[in-house]
Amino acid sequence: MGKDKINIHNMTVISMFSALTVIGAFLSIPFSPVPISLQSLFVLLSGMVLGSKNGAISQLLYIFLGAIGLPVFSGFKGGLGILFGPTGGFLFGFVVSSYIVGKIIENCRKINILYYFITGLLGALIYYLIGIPQLLLITQIGIKESIMVGVMPFLIGDILKVLIASIIAVRIKFILELK
Repeated sequence: MGKDKINIHNMTVISMFSALTVIGAFLSIPFSPVPISLQSLFVLLSGMVLGSKNGAISQLLYIFLGAIGLPVFSGFKGGLGILFGPTGGFLFGFVVSSYIVGKIIENCRKINILYYFITGLLGALIYYLIGIPQLLLITQIGIKESIMVGVMPFLIGDILKVLIASIIAVRIKFILELK
C-alpha cells in the first residue's frame, strides 16, 4: 500500500479495518469490567497489513465512531463515557498498538511468521500497558486486581489472536508481493 497517499483505495481499506474492529467488538463475551472480544485480532492485523499510519488511522476512526455515540464498542455501546471508563485505556491502546506493530513490520525486510508473531505479542503488551492504568484509576481496585481482571483472562485468547493475525497478515503480504 502507498504509505502517504490519500486515495480511494487507502480510504477503503482503512474503513474496512475500522468496520472489522466494530465486528470484533460485537463478537464479545460480557466480562467485567473488560469484555472478551475479537477487537484485538483486527487491531493487530490492521498494523500488520496496513502499516503504521493507516493502521493507526483505522483505529482512530473506530474510536471516533464510538466517541460520537455510534454503538460500535463491545456490548453495542458508544459515547465518550466508554472512552473515559474502565475500558477506555485499552481502546486508546489499540491506536498505539496498531501504529507500533505497523512500524515494526514496515522495517521487516522479509515476510516471516515468527517475526509477525513476536511483533503481535508486543502489540498486545502495548494495549495492556496503556489499558491497565486507566482500569486501575477508574475502578480503584489495585494493581494486582487490575492485572487479574484486565490481563489474565485474556492472555491465552490474545496469544491465539496474535497467531491468527500473523498467519493472515503473512498470507496477505505474500499475495500482494505476487501482484
